[in-house]
Amino acid sequence: MRAWKLLGLAGILAGVATGAAVARDERVRRHYDAGEIRERLHKRHDEAVARESAEDPTAG
Repeated sequence: MRAWKLLGLAGILAGVATGAAVARDERVRRHYDAGEIRERLHKRHDEAVARESAEDPTAG
């Protein structure tokens, strides 16, 4: 019976930790305005294209 209690407590703690991580991530995300998000996405896209073309020299 004690093992079930510990397992339940571990599950609750995991849920709380996940909720805290999601809340923190959401707070960080809200600090960006639309222009900053757009710039970051364009930068990530350009980096991905550059990385892909570096891996595949036949890509145009």
